[in-house]
Amino acid sequence: MLYSEKVMEHFNNPRNVGVIENADGMGEVGNPVCGDIMKITFKVDADEKLEDVKFQTLGCGAAIATSSIVTEMAKGMTLEEAAAITKQQVADELGGLPPAKMHCSVLATDGLKVAVDDYLTKARSRADIGRDQVCRPELRPHSDEDHAAEHEEACDI
Repeated sequence: MLYSEKVMEHFNNPRNVGVIENADGMGEVGNPVCGDIMKITFKVDADEKLEDVKFQTLGCGAAIATSSIVTEMAKGMTLEEAAAITKQQVADELGGLPPAKMHCSVLATDGLKVAVDDYLTKARSRADIGRDQVCRPELRPHSDEDHAAEHEEACDI
């Protein structure tokens, strides 16, 4: 399996490794097929842009590289932009991934989406923020119906 130079660079020298204490958003995801696990945390600035993003990943080189590049891509983005990062954009940014490793890019993008969802849930629970400012279904891309039902119940949709 051949990896691009950029994949190897991010694997050997991953960026933004760690956990942000008192993070505004946190997401943890795993892939039961390969056993990869990823945790991503971020801080949001006053404009709702990601000012700092960090990750911890236990997995293969592609999982580490995709996690690293997602943190770089997401920094400075709005919540909407970060939640919209696709697995193909991640793979393209890394100069490609072997087809058997594309699931690693999904792990990184899903972790970021879960962290955005976490941020929105926390923001909704703060008394000083109204429902219209926080409950934005377009930022909550859920892959399973159970989680989508939880969102609808929590947001009274």
